Amino acid sequence: MNQVTAKAQRANGSAVARFTENLRAVPRHLQETIFRTGRPASDRTRSTFVFGNVFLHLHPVRAHRWSLRWSTTFGLGIAAVSCFFVLVITGVLLMFYYKPYPDVAYLSIKDIHFVVPTGRFIRNIHRWSGNMMVVIVLLHMGRVFYTASYRAPREFNWLIGMGLLVVTLGLSFTGYLLPWDQLAYWAITIGANIAQSPREVTDALGITQWFDIGGLQKLILLGSEDVGEEALIRYYLFHVMVLPLILVTLMAVHFWRIRKDGGLAKPADADCRLGLSPRDLYPVFTQAPQKTYSLAAIVKGRTPAVGDGPEQTLPSMPHLMIGEAAVFMLTIALSVILAIFLDAPLKEVANPAVPENPAKAPWYFLGLQELVSHSAFMGGVGIPMIVLVGLGLIPYLDRETEGSGSWFGGAGGKRLVAQAAACGLTAVIALEAFVIRFGWIRQWWPQTPQLVITFINPGTLLTLAYAAYSVHSLKKYNSTRAGALALFTCFVCGFVVLTVIGTHFRGPNWDFYWSPSQWPGH
Repeated sequence: MNQVTAKAQRANGSAVARFTENLRAVPRHLQETIFRTGRPASDRTRSTFVFGNVFLHLHPVRAHRWSLRWSTTFGLGIAAVSCFFVLVITGVLLMFYYKPYPDVAYLSIKDIHFVVPTGRFIRNIHRWSGNMMVVIVLLHMGRVFYTASYRAPREFNWLIGMGLLVVTLGLSFTGYLLPWDQLAYWAITIGANIAQSPREVTDALGITQWFDIGGLQKLILLGSEDVGEEALIRYYLFHVMVLPLILVTLMAVHFWRIRKDGGLAKPADADCRLGLSPRDLYPVFTQAPQKTYSLAAIVKGRTPAVGDGPEQTLPSMPHLMIGEAAVFMLTIALSVILAIFLDAPLKEVANPAVPENPAKAPWYFLGLQELVSHSAFMGGVGIPMIVLVGLGLIPYLDRETEGSGSWFGGAGGKRLVAQAAACGLTAVIALEAFVIRFGWIRQWWPQTPQLVITFINPGTLLTLAYAAYSVHSLKKYNSTRAGALALFTCFVCGFVVLTVIGTHFRGPNWDFYWSPSQWPGH
């Protein structure tokens, strides 16, 4: 009996010791269960670290040295994602205090701005991060186009990118109404009127009572005929739930397709341009491996990975991760600097009885508003649809391979882009100067039918001029890529000039003024 008791005591003592030892090992064991592959200290563990992480598995295990160069992408894609993360965090913080009802929305913004600790700072970061995201997404799209990175097998991902641009603009636009001040109220009113602009055509044809697509679009945007309670709650729902979910879904597909389409586009001779890998850059595969391998099989296929070896590649962890972290920190730093020195605007509370003059849309739509001043339908719906359809068709019409992955690659190159920029700037400035100085058909012949005004206006003439120059470039260089380069560059120049004019040179009644100091007194 005594022997049994002694054994039980020893067993209990061992259990207590094991429990104590296990308790001490909890931190180490917890780390091992989270990071199952251990520290990413070798080539193998770096690869498994990326594969085994739910947030990192969208990255390739290895990245080509060409893709890691700053001049390849300038980090624009990661910068856009960084802006979105900042917007999510600051947006959630603002939701704790914002009230989406017309009676108190403006007061809640004032409380955030003047009462809530750090509220003004958080709102400023949210505002400028949103504007930064719009700019960065536009620049990113330009980078993809000018490096011909939309070509096979990346055609569908180009369409996904266009969807991301549209959703980004939608997010910024829906957030514009939430302060419920004069600036927001009348900007959204302009946007709703643009959405209703198809009535310009249906009224002229006399079919509005049977086919009112313009009225339907406005109703979807506002929930009623005017900007009011229904519009505010609708925009709030779109801004904080619907559009962010769509954006996250498209972003996931976009990143996944980048990986599955063979990574970032690079020139066919990228390895030759890079030269030999620096000896102090480790780990990297070289053309002269130190081990002997047996060849098991030779295969052929059509996937992007066929024909690509590990030469000139580096593990994504840490090389790619460090670059992404640097871009993330730079993006946050820029948004913080802007938030410190520039306050988000807040005007008087929205008053439907006192219209803003001039009432202006958000800056990224001011180019369209300049066109809308001549024809609401063509400027607000027709020309934007033509541009979107044209952008979507580019990768399916340009089936060439020359210049893929290189800046301004393809027929014509930098010279063609410079000529197209000169042509695009000259055409838009000359046309705007003529219209500002002499007016247009409505001022010359007031009785002109509306359909004539709709389809013969400065916007349509500018579009035709750009299209004609694109066809000229296509024939001159015998290249679809040359035509696309010319057309895209012209439209970029037109967008920039029209936006600048709408922002800085349009005053009351949308008249042209060189300076706000010339505006008539009230």
